[in-house]
Amino acid sequence: MADTDSTRVRTLFISDLHLGTPGCQAEMLLEFIRRYDADTIYLVGDIVDGWRLKNGWYWPQIQNDVVQKLLRRVRKGARLIYLPGNHDEFLRDYLGLTFGDIEIADRAIHRTADGRDYLVLHGDQFDVVVAHARWLALLGDWAYEVALWSNSIVNRVRRRFGLPYWSLSAWAKLKVKNAVNFIGRFEAVLSEEARKAGAYGVICGHIHHASDRQIEGVRYLNTGDWVESCTALVEDFDGTLRILRFADILRAEAAAGTPLVRGIPQPRAA
Repeated sequence: MADTDSTRVRTLFISDLHLGTPGCQAEMLLEFIRRYDADTIYLVGDIVDGWRLKNGWYWPQIQNDVVQKLLRRVRKGARLIYLPGNHDEFLRDYLGLTFGDIEIADRAIHRTADGRDYLVLHGDQFDVVVAHARWLALLGDWAYEVALWSNSIVNRVRRRFGLPYWSLSAWAKLKVKNAVNFIGRFEAVLSEEARKAGAYGVICGHIHHASDRQIEGVRYLNTGDWVESCTALVEDFDGTLRILRFADILRAEAAAGTPLVRGIPQPRAA
């Protein structure tokens, strides 16, 4: 049974939660899962950050609450498919297995309610840096941690002034020419992989950049992340796929007059 105030959707796609890191926006993520209930949930990689946890344990209660909320959805009948990414690659040793009704797979074909097939995978398999220069990827991950640390300082100040979450690292990334060029190449390669699979489109994660666009006849959809942009992809019961920018939803609610508590708007008392 879903939460009484939740919105029902046919399918929910989320990726790049990076549980196990201070950068995970767990409060907003938990609120999102409370608000949206789905028949099928795809976890599109980098759900748990094994790279970070190897260097030191970080697992606050709020992140554990996220895991428990997802497991509760499964116990109440949702189908959950976990497609590991590079940060939770240890789960690739268990591809094809099912643990407590959680299916582990490298990729999947999802058919929408209107009969269109989408290739679903994390996408790191087509990132040359991750695949062939792991040391460089780890160096980049360290730099990214520094950017997220800066995020936390900026947003701590913003909260004191009653302002909603805003990602400094996401804004900076899109101002760097090389990063923008990389995103473009990544999108093109993933779209070509979908074409090879005979799919109408591709749904992926990995680069923390939510997107919905057509690339040479293939629909490219990226779920974004829950570190920078706080976005997800949902499928309605008529087959419509749409990106939800949850941070923007919360900003709009805040602007409408709901006060912020720990970054999440709360209804005013009557």
